[in-house]
Amino acid sequence: MKMTILTLGCKVNQAESAFIEGNILESGNSIVPLSEHPDYCIINTCSVTAKSDYQSRQLIRRAVRSGAKVIVTGCYSQLRAEEIRTMEGDITIVQNSAKLQLINILPTKPEATYLPLNGRSRPCVKIQDGCNFTCTYCIVPKARGRSRSLAVSDVLEQVLKLESCGFNEIVLTGIHLGSYGKDLSPQLKLSDIITILLDNTRLRRIRLSSIEMNEVDAELLDLLQEERICKHLHIPLQSGDDSILKRMNRTYSAKAYVRVIESALTCLPDIAIGTDIIVGFPGEGEKEFLNSKSLLDSLPLAYIHVFPFSLRPDTAACTMSSQVSSAVKKERAKALNDLNISKKFAYMSSHVNKTLDVVVEELPDDQTAIGTSGNYLKVKVCSNACPKQSLVYVRTTGIEGDLLSGVPIEKP
Repeated sequence: MKMTILTLGCKVNQAESAFIEGNILESGNSIVPLSEHPDYCIINTCSVTAKSDYQSRQLIRRAVRSGAKVIVTGCYSQLRAEEIRTMEGDITIVQNSAKLQLINILPTKPEATYLPLNGRSRPCVKIQDGCNFTCTYCIVPKARGRSRSLAVSDVLEQVLKLESCGFNEIVLTGIHLGSYGKDLSPQLKLSDIITILLDNTRLRRIRLSSIEMNEVDAELLDLLQEERICKHLHIPLQSGDDSILKRMNRTYSAKAYVRVIESALTCLPDIAIGTDIIVGFPGEGEKEFLNSKSLLDSLPLAYIHVFPFSLRPDTAACTMSSQVSSAVKKERAKALNDLNISKKFAYMSSHVNKTLDVVVEELPDDQTAIGTSGNYLKVKVCSNACPKQSLVYVRTTGIEGDLLSGVPIEKP
């Protein structure tokens, strides 16, 4: 049969879709674009913002129009199943808890496997799901449940399979990655599973996805100095104003966040640090916004992901007073996106005439490869001898648009 998988949202969704895709291909079916009128279309939805809900509904309607039997899973379908049931078409809803067993409702049922056959050169490995936090703006814990960690043996099995497939990098991911191991017996920490992977695999690069600032401790910073750990941290800020952080129910202050960033940069001066920021949270006036902007401006960040606050039903922030208008949120988002552009350019510029390790992800033509460096820079490689998934060393020579450019060299 022909099948399509459409994925919205976070790296956890991407990892889950890769697992589903591996099972589909292992069973002898094919993965095709929606335009090829598949027999089944699986949609892994997201509900982190109102826009995500809208995009999920759009994909469902497109899939129905293609004539496919539609299977919907993910956070939007978990939270808004009643909306999906009002749609026309052959639609089946699969709960998040049963997502990885989704193959069992298809006509062919292979034994569960993990084959990352979705074309990614840097596959995501989900080692944790759910979240015990109660951030007032976030709906994800309602969709994903409490924090749950994958057993060490299961993590290691997945990673060894990826290594055997020739991958040079994996991305460890979770809804709350830093809580990994706290629910296991004996209890573990994120640094423990990283150490286990370093000791039991030969993978050349291990990258962490988003991690909370309170979980960036001395032990993790020591591990980041290992050659095989990517020099890249994504540490959400969400607001640079203490009063807004309190309303968000975040468990740190702006000064504490700055201290963590400074500690990371002291240990690893070239590390790429990215962040998330929400603009227009209820109660954010001009003063509070400028506190966020000033803090971001003061830090040598590699990039900033900017999110206008989105009302999520069934969250505490949805009913808070002092909601911010859409026009103001748009204006503030533009200001921080402009700051992001300047931060990215400054970080890229600081890496011209340097040697970077690059995993190749795209081959746009016969003379060019594009990939991602260990410190999360996109690099254009002028070469016709760099296959996808390969790790090459590149001497950068300049900047072309939003890419560094360079030439491959022997390992330094």
